[in-house]
Amino acid sequence: MTIDELEQYGMERMDAAAIEAFLTDQSTGILGLPTEDLPYMLPLSYVFDEDEHLYFTYLLGETSRKQDLTDRAARARFLVYEVETTFTWKSVVLTGELSVVPEDEWDDLSVLPSNAWRPSVLQSATTSGGVAVYEFAIEDATGIRQTGLAPGFRENIEP
Repeated sequence: MTIDELEQYGMERMDAAAIEAFLTDQSTGILGLPTEDLPYMLPLSYVFDEDEHLYFTYLLGETSRKQDLTDRAARARFLVYEVETTFTWKSVVLTGELSVVPEDEWDDLSVLPSNAWRPSVLQSATTSGGVAVYEFAIEDATGIRQTGLAPGFRENIEP
């Protein structure tokens, strides 16, 4: 079913302002990178600059499949979602272009706060390969949400 068809069940599209507010409030999502067979899915924390860019920080080992696939990907998708209940959730799918941010430009990225959420294992990890920062330039954003019981649902479950 399309989003338009699901509107009768209480699902609605998010406008640009709602998408921006949602991306600002959240800090994690799933990056889908193309491969020869199936997409390579990565849970990642991000920082949103409120101006059509996300930034990802990668901790790298001597070899890194995520770095290799990211460097080869011209475009990718990123999913950010939040589920409170079965009938209260939001989801934003972003399509965009990935590029590495040169280390000498990191200081210019005021959007990279030291308090960005990262799993504790990443905060304490040491690697031989270092750190890389990637910019995800948002080309397209689609957001949908369900904010309560679907119309008619309560009437169908009550005797």
